[in-house]
Amino acid sequence: MEIIHTPVLLQETLKYLSPVGEPFEKNCFMVDSTLGEGGHSEAFLSSFENLRIIGLDADCKIQARAKERLAPFGNRMNFYSGWFNDFYANYPENLPKPDLILFDLGISVFHYERSGRGFSFRYDEPLDMRLNPNAGESVETLVNTKREEELANIIFNYGEERYSRRIARAIVEHRKMSKIVSSKVLADIIYGAVPAQYRHGNIHPATKSFQAFRIAVNGELDRLPLALENAFKNLKPGGKLGVITFHSLEDRIVKNMFKDWAKKCTCPPEQPICNCGGKPKAELILRKPVGPSDSEVAENSPSRSAKLRVLRKL
Repeated sequence: MEIIHTPVLLQETLKYLSPVGEPFEKNCFMVDSTLGEGGHSEAFLSSFENLRIIGLDADCKIQARAKERLAPFGNRMNFYSGWFNDFYANYPENLPKPDLILFDLGISVFHYERSGRGFSFRYDEPLDMRLNPNAGESVETLVNTKREEELANIIFNYGEERYSRRIARAIVEHRKMSKIVSSKVLADIIYGAVPAQYRHGNIHPATKSFQAFRIAVNGELDRLPLALENAFKNLKPGGKLGVITFHSLEDRIVKNMFKDWAKKCTCPPEQPICNCGGKPKAELILRKPVGPSDSEVAENSPSRSAKLRVLRKL
């Protein structure tokens, strides 16, 4: 099988989520919350012989690729088809509580290059962008039905795009003439809506809008806080939780939740003396997030914005 996606921060993830030297080293159970093509899971199973993993993914097509790739590991590898927030909210009673949990919140290169669902503006594909193509509304439905103000808010809030209103206006004007059905058509509309000097920057002018629409149809930022909360609840005391983020919106959520779990005091900030007697729920294994090395960025450009945060549950 041809592997499309290269897992980011792989060596760093193996280092900081290693079971070696831990009480659970000889019998370790891990949840790979974002399985994708199985790159991280393959590396963990190859590196740690006493490790078992269950891999989660909402996309049955990419999970089928992971199953083929990970078949040599036999019953050390199991699979769950569905969203990670649903898995942790209804954690299966037949599974042990995890010692290790990993979230890699990036979108697989497979989705951009091979899914045929319009994730990339480089190809002329149906405008879908759903990770689970059998549920929810597509980006095609979104851009052809939402009011101009709603579109502008999505683009600004989820893409942090400064020209969100101009882009939303251009989308609405175009759909008066013809329905927007492909990724290339949408990218061309966005390209034409922004100022000329904005069209030749470091990134394509459609990048942030495409990110925004993908986040919107998959509910990515809505799913994440609850998934992390329930993942932390199910994590064994002494276990480790690692999260890889790729943009400021999701990283802010992870950073703040990690910070809250590691707090010693939960009193209001305006209260001068602590009287809560609170104890931290976690300790930060990494005080600051780890990013990719220069060599990794050179070899795998999607890693350039990746950040890894890791904590231990107390």
